[in-house]
Parts: sequence; structure tokens; C-alpha cells
Amino acid sequence: MTTILCVRKGNEVVIAGDGQATLGETVIFKSKSVKVRRIGNGKIIAGFAGAAADGITLIERLEGKLEKYAYQLKRAAVELAKDWRMDKYLRQLQAFMIVADKDVSLVISGTGEVMEPDDGIIGIGSGGNYAMAAAKALSDVEGLSPEDIARKAMNIAGDIDVYTNHNLIIEKVSKDEQH
Repeated sequence: MTTILCVRKGNEVVIAGDGQATLGETVIFKSKSVKVRRIGNGKIIAGFAGAAADGITLIERLEGKLEKYAYQLKRAAVELAKDWRMDKYLRQLQAFMIVADKDVSLVISGTGEVMEPDDGIIGIGSGGNYAMAAAKALSDVEGLSPEDIARKAMNIAGDIDVYTNHNLIIEKVSKDEQH
């Protein structure tokens, strides 16, 4: 597994993921696994936890949905979730996704769920609950940006969860960003 964390605060949203990849109980990569990336038109970020090939497949499918639905993230996410739940091949994929743009943060699951958190903080993967709890505790600290919160929360998760390390990949989107 891995840990992926989304933090939305003010005009910014950040998705952070660790770089560790495991095969069963063995660490394969300590820092090379990229589970967070910009997708679509570059204004959307996505992160996945679970089987790497499955996560990449889901991101590719989401990109197709984004193109089809004019980069409307909620609509594309719902359409992907419907396919994921109904399609015999996709139903076998073992991953979760967090996606975000300047307006919305969503978690998408293989059971057909698309959920938006009330507070803009989402954690998935083996250390997701640790990172999410830490981010919620840090979110009210004055002067901390979403990236600061994500870094601190992911480091806490990395200290607790053996499947999470401290080598972070972070992508962010701002409402002020121009592409």
C-alpha cells in the first residue's frame, strides 16, 4: 500500500503521496514510485493507492472521461465510478483514487462511490487515516499552507505506517493558477 493525502485550504489544494512501493511485505522501491500526478489539462491532480498498474489504468480511464466531459471533474469522476462498478474487467482493479481541481476534491472507489469531504481533507492507503488525522489537527494552525500541512501530516504517517515513507511527491493547484 501507500499513503495519499489531499489538503484543501484557502485558494490551494495539494495532493501528496509517498514514494514507497511494496510487493507483499517487501519494500521494492523506497523513493521511485510516482503515485501523484497532474492529469487532463494540467489543472487536475490525481493520486492513487493500491496496485500500481491498477491505479495507472484508472488514471488513464479518468483522463478519457475528462476529455469526453469537457474537464468537468465531478461528472468525469461519477462516470468513471459507474464504469468501475459495472465493468467486469474494471471491477477487478484494486486501487482507490483522490482527484482534485481548483474547486473540488473527491475520493473515488471501486464500489461506485464518489465522495467529497466537508473539510477538504482526504487520506487513502495504508497510512491514510494517520495522515488525515494529522492534517485535520494541523489545518487550524495559523500560517501553515496546504503544502506545509500535507508535508507534516505525511511525515507523521511515515513515522507510524511501515508502508509509508518520507520521500514525497507533491502536486498543487491554485484558484489563481493560469495554464
